Order: sequence, then structure tokens, then C-alpha cells
Amino acid sequence: MIVSIGSKNQAKVKAVTDTLHEMGYTASIVPIDAPSNVSNMPFSDEETMQGAINRAQYCLKHSEAELAFGLEGGVMETAFGLFLCNWGALAVRDKDVFLAGGARIKLPEEIAQRLRAGEELGPLMDEYSNRVNVRSNEGAIGIFTNGAVNRSEMFAHIIKQLIGMKEAGSL
Repeated sequence: MIVSIGSKNQAKVKAVTDTLHEMGYTASIVPIDAPSNVSNMPFSDEETMQGAINRAQYCLKHSEAELAFGLEGGVMETAFGLFLCNWGALAVRDKDVFLAGGARIKLPEEIAQRLRAGEELGPLMDEYSNRVNVRSNEGAIGIFTNGAVNRSEMFAHIIKQLIGMKEAGSL
């Protein structure tokens, strides 16, 4: 089975590869640099979901994959502050798209203010943590949970939900 993922981000590719293996799938994973066609810093659930959908659908159109994952991170403003949000889409050839969301954590106000001012989370996290390419490694969730949950694990949870929904015929 050929499975594509709409990103070459190491954390996302690892999440798809490891989770499919863990769930008993034998698959050739094809990372594709798929456009999200949303802003670089999605600022709502809807925009983040749309980015995931766009990535998954792009992969099906531009590959021979049977399944295509789109994984997108963003933020969501609430009455309680700015929260990290993450969404996944699973596009299945000749079927509709499955959607699932992941972990949410409140971002520190100093980070939230800079995001509201227009900065993007990836470079901001590199600066904040004094590390390089946080988005492809532990992610913001890894930094703010002191490593208790990393970005691959967070996306793995979303992927499990998507595969489970597909297997259950939940559309």
C-alpha cells in the first residue's frame, strides 16, 4: 500500500510511519511537499482544519497513494487565552475526508502576544528554546510540556483516530 503525507516535516513523517507500523499496516510512505493554502500561522480551528484537508487532497491528486494524510498545526483564540491546536485529515481515494483533532495546550502569554502580532510559531519556538528546528523535532508541545508529549506523539494520536474512523466506516 502506498500512503502519502503532505509534508516533509520529520515529526509528521515519523508520526505517520510509526503509527501505521504500530497499527499493523505495511505501507510505503511518500512524503510530499504539499501546500496548505492557508496562512503560515493558522489562527483558528477552521483554518487549521482546512490546511490539513488541502494537504491530504493535494497528495491524492499528485501521487498514486491509496491513503493521504494532511497534518496541520495552528492556534486558537479562546476566552481563556491562545491555545495550540492541531488537526489531521485522511483522504481516501474515491471516498470523503476524515478529520480529527489533537492535544491542546494554553500558550504562555509572552508567546501568545508575539503570535497575535504576526510572528510564526516555528521560528518563535527556535528563539524561545534556543534550539534549531523545533517544529521538526519536539515541537512547541514538547517544549511546553517539558518533553512529556512531543510533536510526533501528538500527531500519532490524531493519526490513530483517523485510521480508526476509516476502519469503522465513520463517514
